[in-house]
Order: sequence, then structure tokens, then C-alpha cells
Amino acid sequence: MRVVRAFLADIRGATAIEYGLIAALISVALIGGAQAIGGNINSVLSYIADQFPN
Repeated sequence: MRVVRAFLADIRGATAIEYGLIAALISVALIGGAQAIGGNINSVLSYIADQFPN
């Protein structure tokens, strides 16, 4: 019974899972943002490169 109480009182595992979920959400947001603005950055850099004479 003491083991069960100790297990239920231990929040380290839950905290680790929460941090893992937060890191996953941040990663998804960063990847989505990079894909969303990636085309715009590519077109701007292409425009700049086209302005230089060959």
C-alpha cells in the first residue's frame, strides 16, 4: 500500500510527459511556420539574385 501511495504522490513522470508534449507542440509550430514562410523567403532570395548582373 505504501508503494501505491508513493507512486501516486510522485509527479515527476507527469511533469516529464508535460514537458515532452510542450516540446512536441513547439516543434510542430516551428515546422509549420517554416513551411509557410519558406516559399516567400525563396522568392525574395531569387529576386535578389536576379538583380545581380551575370
